[in-house]
Amino acid sequence: VRSWSPARLCRLSASRRACLIARFNFIYAQERLTAEASLTRFICDMEMVQRIIYVAAVESFRAAKMAFWKLKISVKETLALGHSGGPESLEIAVLDYIACHKNLYDVCCSIHEVICSMNTNPKLPCPAEVDCVVIKSLIRELCCLAFAMQTLIPPLDIAFGVDGELFNRTMYYRSCDSDFTAPFVAYHVWPALMEDGAVIVKGEVVTKK
Repeated sequence: VRSWSPARLCRLSASRRACLIARFNFIYAQERLTAEASLTRFICDMEMVQRIIYVAAVESFRAAKMAFWKLKISVKETLALGHSGGPESLEIAVLDYIACHKNLYDVCCSIHEVICSMNTNPKLPCPAEVDCVVIKSLIRELCCLAFAMQTLIPPLDIAFGVDGELFNRTMYYRSCDSDFTAPFVAYHVWPALMEDGAVIVKGEVVTKK
C-alpha cells in the first residue's frame, strides 16, 4: 500500500473529482442523446424514451454502488492484514487501491443486472420487441462512472426523483417542452449530481399541470 501525504491525496482526489464531474456532463450531453436516438427507432413516445433513460441512470448507479460496497469489504479485509495505520488511513488506502485497480470491477455483471431490472420494470411498458440492451453502451458508461465516484471522499451520487414532487429550481432545470407555470414534476429526464447533500450539477425534469 502506498503511503502518500494528505496534501497529495487531496490534490489527486480533487483532480479525479473534476474529471468525473466532466464525464457526467459529457454523458448527459452526448451519450444520453445517442441512447435517445437508439430508442426512438422502436418507440415513438419521447416521454417514454426519456423515462427509460432516466431509469437506466438510476439503476446503473444503484448496481454500481452495490458492487463497490461488496468489493470494498473484500479489499479492506485484504489490506488490513498488512496495514499499520489507523482506521482512517486504512479507509483512504482502500479507496485509493480500488481507484487504481478499476479492472477489479465486474462491470458486465452490473450491466446485466441493470438490463434485467429495466426489462421487468412495470413502470416502463415498452413494446415487446424492445430490449433495454439497445442502450447497453449508456448503461456501461453510467456504471463505470458511478463506481469511480464512490472512490471519492465524500463520494458523488445522484438524487432520486419522484414523479409529482414539487419542482426545485436549485436541483433541476425545466426541459424546453415543460409548462413553465406548473409547480410539479411530471417526470424526470436526467438526475442531479450530489455531493454530501449539495447539488453539484443540476438535473433535468419536465413540469406539467
